[in-house]
Formats: sequence, C-alpha cells, structure tokens
Amino acid sequence: MRRYKNLLNQEFSINNYLITPIRDQDKWVIMKTRNEQMFHLRQQQPLTELDQENYFKNTISELFLIDKPNQLLFSFLKDGEFVGYGGLVHINWKEKSAEISFIMLTELEKDNFSKNWTVFLKLIEAVAFEELNFSKIFTYAYDLRPYLYPVLERSGFSLTERLSKEIEFNGELIDVLIHTKSNPNLFFRAVNPKDVNLVYEWANDKLVRENSFNSEPIDFNDHCNWFNNCLRSDSTEMFIFYSQIYTPLGMVRLQQKNENEAVISISVDQNQRGKGFAKQILSIGSQYYKGINKDYSIVAYIKPNNMASIKTFKNVGYKEVDSDLEEGLKFIL
Repeated sequence: MRRYKNLLNQEFSINNYLITPIRDQDKWVIMKTRNEQMFHLRQQQPLTELDQENYFKNTISELFLIDKPNQLLFSFLKDGEFVGYGGLVHINWKEKSAEISFIMLTELEKDNFSKNWTVFLKLIEAVAFEELNFSKIFTYAYDLRPYLYPVLERSGFSLTERLSKEIEFNGELIDVLIHTKSNPNLFFRAVNPKDVNLVYEWANDKLVRENSFNSEPIDFNDHCNWFNNCLRSDSTEMFIFYSQIYTPLGMVRLQQKNENEAVISISVDQNQRGKGFAKQILSIGSQYYKGINKDYSIVAYIKPNNMASIKTFKNVGYKEVDSDLEEGLKFIL
C-alpha cells in the first residue's frame, strides 16, 4: 500500500466499506467507468490506455512524494472489492478546503447510488475533518444529477452557490450546483463505565506519563479504583470527545478543588495529535463547564517544559498566574 506523506492514517472504514490510497490495480476499471460517465465529469474525450498509463505513472505517483499534493485520491472498496474511487481534489492547503470527487461503478448507480455516496461522504469527511482538520469541503456538480442533491443534504451539505449557465452540455448551457459542509464541532459525552479501558490507555500513554507530575506507569487495578471513584464523585466530571464516525479523540476531566475553583486536565489520543484537536477539546470542555458553573474559575497545572500544553492553554485564553508552585505553572480561565 502506498502512503500519503501528510496522512497519519491511510485507510478509513465503516463496517464493510473502506477507502485506501488509490491502487494501481484499479486503473483500468477507473478508466472504463470514467469513459462511461463522461456526461457529469470534467472530461472532454474518452481516455485511452496510454492516457491512463501516463496519468498513473506521472500524476498519481507524484501525489505520494510531496507533502501537500493538490489531491488525495482513494480506491473505495466493499468487502475488499472495488466499488468506485474519489477523494479530495483542488485542495487549498492555506484555506484548508477541498472539493470532493467521487464516481462509482456504472452498474451500481441504479440500486446503490444513495448508499455508496452516503458512505463515501462519511469516509472522506473523516479524512478532511479528522485527519487534516480542514475547515470545509464541497461538491461541484452539473445540474443534471437529481439523485445526488438529496444525498448531499441528508449528509449535512448545504447548497451554497448556483453558477448560472456555467457548463455547456449537449449544445446548451446548464447550471453548476455547489454544496458545502463546514467542519462540525466535535461531539462529546459523559464518560461511562464502559470507557475504563480507553481511559486507561490514554492515561498510560508514554507522552502523557512524561508530562504528568507523577510519571510512573499506572497499575490497571489502581486505575479501576480511581476511575470508579471519579464516576461516583459529585465533584468530578469527565467527557469523551469523538468524531462523527465515532472515532475517540480525547477527553477532559474537571475536578472541583474548592467552592469556586475546578482543576482541568486533557488527554488526546496519540493517533489524533498534531491536528488541532487539543485546542478544540480544551476550548469546548472549558466553555461547557463554565456555562454550567458560572461562578467557577478553571485552573490547570502544567510542567514548565511542556511547551505544547502551555501554548494550547494560552491559545484558548488561559492566563499564567503563578510560576513558583510545586504543582508546576498555574494557568486560570
């Protein structure tokens, strides 16, 4: 499997569906499918075998060599069998936006159009919003695909622009419809007893232990006792943050310290670091808690050498108030 340099995770799946970096073995079926569906593609003439061979040799191979390619393409599989292909194209890395491209096998369009489009959208959103933390994604579709627009709307896309008489089709000018979806807020819920192993995994992560004031590995039985005490405590609240396809991203724990102060700590899954989730999780968790407990200040204690956390807390609005505490640097919101 080839790997995109800017993706930590290369494959994304829901049940028996999977997207994987575009495979050479699919190039001929992709050529055949594109030639069958030229009516809705920005393709002026049928592709030849030489066209396709050169495209994969020169264009596709290049995508895996550079840090920020202009497109990220995937083969779309069901139970390991090719269903279609697509991805993020016309990527604007500065604005963190991209167009969605997707085409499925022609014989599947009649009975599986809605299902395949819906699943593909979920998977490509995971790439754009969870892996790359893009701000928005959109589709650019000729106004001759009436079955596509309801699928987009059910998937949370909104019609944001209609380009009047933009494209010539069969001798007449037709409109282009642009549907857009912005990066949604992260979802979160209260921790429940089933999360004990997940929270243990995060707590015992090597980087988390290094940045904790007690850096020793945590015994699982000790963790279970601590975890159950937290669940029973009226002074402790814990929230799991996750994505729209239920990928766990991290957690926030807030513990009431006295009558007007609560101590906050956050963890981010090791596979989700470096994507901006720490700032989002901290911001959402802090504002949610203050919204319920308006008279409380939230404080954090951070090791002086943990520059990444210090930067994150400052970016969310926490102010450093004391630098000489045994607990470490103290920040307050």
